[in-house]
Amino acid sequence: MSLLTPSPTQSPDAHTHSGETMVPDASRAERTRSYAVADFPLPNGREEEWRFTPIDRLGSLLRDEPTGACLDWAESLPAGVTLTTMSVEEWQESGAPKPADRAAAVAAAHSGGVAVLTVPAEAEIEEPIRVSLRGNDGRVVHGHRLIEVGHHAKATIVLQHAGSAAYSEVLSIVAGDGADLTVVTLQEWDDDAIHLGQHDVVVGRDASVRHIAVTLGGSIVRLNTNATYAGPGGAFEALGVYFADAGQHLEHRLFVDHEAPHCTSNVEYKGALQGDGARTVWVGDVLIRASAEGTDTYELNRNLLLTDGARADSVPNLEIETGEIVGAGHAAATGRFDDEQLFYLMARGIPEAEARRLVVRGFFASVIRRIGVAEISDHLMKVIEEELRASDAALVAAAEGTA
Repeated sequence: MSLLTPSPTQSPDAHTHSGETMVPDASRAERTRSYAVADFPLPNGREEEWRFTPIDRLGSLLRDEPTGACLDWAESLPAGVTLTTMSVEEWQESGAPKPADRAAAVAAAHSGGVAVLTVPAEAEIEEPIRVSLRGNDGRVVHGHRLIEVGHHAKATIVLQHAGSAAYSEVLSIVAGDGADLTVVTLQEWDDDAIHLGQHDVVVGRDASVRHIAVTLGGSIVRLNTNATYAGPGGAFEALGVYFADAGQHLEHRLFVDHEAPHCTSNVEYKGALQGDGARTVWVGDVLIRASAEGTDTYELNRNLLLTDGARADSVPNLEIETGEIVGAGHAAATGRFDDEQLFYLMARGIPEAEARRLVVRGFFASVIRRIGVAEISDHLMKVIEEELRASDAALVAAAEGTA
């Protein structure tokens, strides 16, 4: 039984899903990448990459000027893992991916340096590597980080974001040949925070990289995750979970660039929305270049609307330049609760509020159980439970107000 069914009462603009009417006007590969802020004019909101984003609320993060502010750092580094710094010039010379929009170019130019987290070759780090970042007083902060994982190393890295800030970051993740890496990024900001991020993942030959984005807080969160392959045999998996409340704008954009042959990618993002003005955006771009024979790729996005007044935009795009592939596909859907499923649970004596929570937990389960870090999965389910209880209380109050 499906968790999602289209609602006949839903307004035409309550959600969008179209691989036909929302096709970009040029190949995803043609977008500008540059270290120079001047190469990215101030966006006006009509550009393809900015048309869903509330540009009028991002002015402080698009200005080409340093602020000198930093987030508070705390880290837990197992033996063998190091945290050092390099200059912006050294980072540019390293060959790491270039910024792909103005916010990322500003962050890279004015971060003051690059924090470098290194996992040595052939190391197997059993416990998660943790870095906690916290903002204070809503200050504008530019961040720049590089994660380097040596060949045949294995590690899980957890990046936690909280507090109040207007934060723009560039995060480069380079996994060496044969590496096995999981990166979990948690966005649990205060209600007034803004977070713009560009996450670039370079997958080495025969390496396996999982990038997991969990976005639950913040006024505006916009994450761009880009994956490329440094050699054949690489595997990239992008998982995402997000929950938007009234007034929140949560936007996740992905670009998987298949250039090397015999690589795989799998993208699965799921989100829930509740409250007036809750807004989510998911854009998934996959490019299979002519040289990427033997590619196998799939992307999936599902959104669950819990109340009226919420909107989810879901836009999958797939470009294929060679027919010599294993498979390529995408799917996206947005809908409300399945009334039949609720009825089934309630007919067996389960109260409606609990039945709703069971449906939502089941909706997220396929992604959450694959995170692989038990305490994060447990924490995530606890937060989702709290969100749902708040939603139930709001629904009861609204019903009593109209009685």
